[in-house]
Amino acid sequence: MDNEPTLGFLLHDVARLLRKRFEQRAKESGLTRTQWQTLAYLSRNEGIQQGCLADMLEVEPITLARVVDKLEQRGLIERRAHPTDRRVWLLYLREGARPLIEQMHVVGDATRHDALEGLSAEKRRSLVEALSMMKSNLVAACAQTNDEEALNG
Repeated sequence: MDNEPTLGFLLHDVARLLRKRFEQRAKESGLTRTQWQTLAYLSRNEGIQQGCLADMLEVEPITLARVVDKLEQRGLIERRAHPTDRRVWLLYLREGARPLIEQMHVVGDATRHDALEGLSAEKRRSLVEALSMMKSNLVAACAQTNDEEALNG
């Protein structure tokens, strides 16, 4: 049996260790990883519907509702009613979240530095290009599979 790690296992391990290192550095904030992720996605998608954000985070809507409740209690985000659909909540950052977002960027930069130590600028660019290509390939393959299922379903 080959002892070389497979690409899938290696990518999974690297992603897990990146999250772990980020959490170690962000520990003093008092936020969970899910809360950090929610703030990060919301900072790029303010005004998003709560259900759409749950889809982006790949969590159940009820799970995100609990996270949003806690972040709202801390004064970091706010829910606003949708202008035409009273069943829908739109999410926005509050000013108290802005310093945490900046802190998150600093922690993220330090974590990336830890991960990329020893790689030249050229190898870093190549790594990002390769991962971006892999992502594009997989997005296209998943879309093709969904299209085939729709035609055959």
